[in-house]
Amino acid sequence: MRTRPVPPTATRTAVVGAGLALLLGACGVVGPTSPAEPDGAGADATGQAPAHARAALDALIDDHVFPAALAHVDLADTTYDVTAGVGDLASGADVPVDGQVRIASNTKTFTATVVLQLVGEGEVALDEPVETYLPGLLRGDGIDGSAITVRQLLQHTSGLPNYTLHLGLEDPFALRDTYLPARELLDVALEHPALFAPGERWEYSNTNYTVLGLLIEAVTGRPYAEQVTERIIEPLALEHTYVPLPGERELREDHPRGYHPDADGELADITRIDPSWGGAAGEVVSTPGELTAFFEALVGGELLEPAQLAEMQRTVEMPPEWPGDGYGLGLSLDVLSCGVELWGHGGDIFGYSTRGGATSEGAGVTLAVTALPTDEDELAALDDAVDTLVCD
Repeated sequence: MRTRPVPPTATRTAVVGAGLALLLGACGVVGPTSPAEPDGAGADATGQAPAHARAALDALIDDHVFPAALAHVDLADTTYDVTAGVGDLASGADVPVDGQVRIASNTKTFTATVVLQLVGEGEVALDEPVETYLPGLLRGDGIDGSAITVRQLLQHTSGLPNYTLHLGLEDPFALRDTYLPARELLDVALEHPALFAPGERWEYSNTNYTVLGLLIEAVTGRPYAEQVTERIIEPLALEHTYVPLPGERELREDHPRGYHPDADGELADITRIDPSWGGAAGEVVSTPGELTAFFEALVGGELLEPAQLAEMQRTVEMPPEWPGDGYGLGLSLDVLSCGVELWGHGGDIFGYSTRGGATSEGAGVTLAVTALPTDEDELAALDDAVDTLVCD
């Protein structure tokens, strides 16, 4: 059974320790009841998806809590999209092929890519203290910006506390309309002591990427979102990928609705949400196809010079509760059952969970579902599905 690190949108304890690990941070989640499967679930949009791919996505719907699943697969000899389930529980609408989803902590790889581009341009040094670029910003109990390097932020070895553990995300419906700017998120984190001395160990913290977003702005003199757009989204012609505007809560184009258990444990629509609390750690919107294209371009050397890509792919071990094969600089490695090395990240935010990545040979896959996994079995099911899509 394959499992991979779940970092996106942020920290792994329960499921949502993972999902939310990816972005959220550890929060408890009530297991929702599985939705009824509509007629025609599991059919792919192009008619090209192989039977094993349709079966893998159908199983996510039939055996787990996910209302919908959609995937883009780009292998050496085939490229296809496949969907399963229902895109809107209220209307019974089909799952849109390659529809927009919130990609949560996959955002971290976009942020890390911009930082590493700045490294390649000589504007940032990986082993320089954060204090050099953001003087006086990181101060707190055991927290000193002169002792934390840019590399440690990218790698989750800084020891900074994870702000998502202190936002009250146990009830995301209460927070869905709240705008939380980056500095406010950082202030939440700095109210708590350091988790450990910088460089002592690895622990996932969304706060690292909040700081990196601020660092990008300080170095370039321009908004973080603009830099991601001009340096990554536009050059790759990712027409359906964007950083939400301040206060923007709806998804812009065709998308499956996202769901989360309400106070009664029933799945409720949480598609509309202000993702600002994810920020540079987890607010980007994309599609499975375009997220696959991003990882393929990144791993293929289109966005970074060889020296910076090599640094990005230098991994450290993660603790046992984060199974995987290593975490680099905003990029994680998963060695699949067939020996394929998949470089990606993964992301979890209320309503959506994504897994996948790309290989150095130019292949890639992204799988998205429209609810967070609720336990380790759900997490494993997502990882197994990705494994099946690539290896079978």
